[in-house]
Amino acid sequence: MGSAAELLDPDRFAAGPPSELFDELREGGPAESGHGPTGTRLVSTCSASDIEAVSKDPALWSSWEGGIFPHRDQVNALELNRNLLLFMDPPQHTKYRKILQTAFVPNSVAKLEPMVREIVTAVLDAAEVDASPDGVEGGGLEGDFATDVAVPIPLRVLARLMGLPATDLPQLEDWVARIEDSQRSPEPEAGTPVMIEMSGYLAEQIAAQRKRGDDGSESLVMKLVEAEVDGESLTETEILLFFGLLVFAGNDTTRNTMSSGMLALLEHPDQLELLRAEPKRIPAAVEEILRWTSVVNYFCRTATENTELSGCPIHEGEKVMLWYPAGSRDPAVNDDPQRFDVTREDAKHMAFGGGGRHFCLGAGLARLELRIAFEEILRRWGEIRLAGEPQRVRSNWASAITSLPIQFTSTPHQVHPEERTPA
Repeated sequence: MGSAAELLDPDRFAAGPPSELFDELREGGPAESGHGPTGTRLVSTCSASDIEAVSKDPALWSSWEGGIFPHRDQVNALELNRNLLLFMDPPQHTKYRKILQTAFVPNSVAKLEPMVREIVTAVLDAAEVDASPDGVEGGGLEGDFATDVAVPIPLRVLARLMGLPATDLPQLEDWVARIEDSQRSPEPEAGTPVMIEMSGYLAEQIAAQRKRGDDGSESLVMKLVEAEVDGESLTETEILLFFGLLVFAGNDTTRNTMSSGMLALLEHPDQLELLRAEPKRIPAAVEEILRWTSVVNYFCRTATENTELSGCPIHEGEKVMLWYPAGSRDPAVNDDPQRFDVTREDAKHMAFGGGGRHFCLGAGLARLELRIAFEEILRRWGEIRLAGEPQRVRSNWASAITSLPIQFTSTPHQVHPEERTPA
């Protein structure tokens, strides 16, 4: 039987989350994985019911106390990170979440569909133009789905929502990559250089948007500038960290899910062809993709008092690692969970967290982007197949595909009524 300590080894995730190990550990209940850099005991759980129980009880299982990463319990980094929503507990979390909540409610997200479809169309147009025909039989094309499609779509959507110029997209992409690297670093100040660069850029953007008269607009940047909590404006640090969270979380998880979802469909060609024949199933397929991929592997919570979790004693100050992909494949919540099935009804998953106050704020937008992307891809592209080995980030926290070589044929397609000029 596998050991919970294996979950701390990034190489165990080289081919994606280790489902068999998760299954073994789930049967045995919560178990010690090891200790963090400052000696904090780490306990892992792979049970959907445990993950949900911990996520919905912030008084007992805190994001604020000790942070949400095994290596983020160093004091300096923690004090800075406590300005992030991810690290807050109620009532502070509730007050700050409201700042952007209206931008992501269902009615607001639904209004974004024309803009998202316009961006997806422009990205696919560019991917087809840039794709190489060399060596592909039957006049097909070859490209990298991860870099050519999955990366630019959420990044362009985010830039549009924040009122940022399209010319700055390469800079945003660079910051996303460096923030991701800093999250895997054992050094508590690894992300500082990025934040310094972003601080200067953000000040310039705030000034530019004010000069354009964007005060009171729907720009997420101006929403942060104009927001108040308990009658006080946000500090520069709070605005910067909100901005950084939007740049990273609003982009990274969606692009990784898009790439992982395409890989899942290519590895299950019968499911791909089923969606092509019945595109009305794509919304349900998105939920199955979210269940199957769950690209954030874990977050931590810290016990605020001596307690237990499914019979495992946990002392005050110790951390529980919540393994979301394991929860999404728990047979207690999904029948035949190791089968990828785009016809699955009501696929239950933890791709957006285990519920409670920290349920992903941008879940609706992510679903919209994924749905439209797969609708347009299946409408425009004929045969799609792998053209090489996918490349993954070496990490036990993020299930991220950095390269997904594909071959595809571009079929004649009618212009969608919501397609517009390239973004």
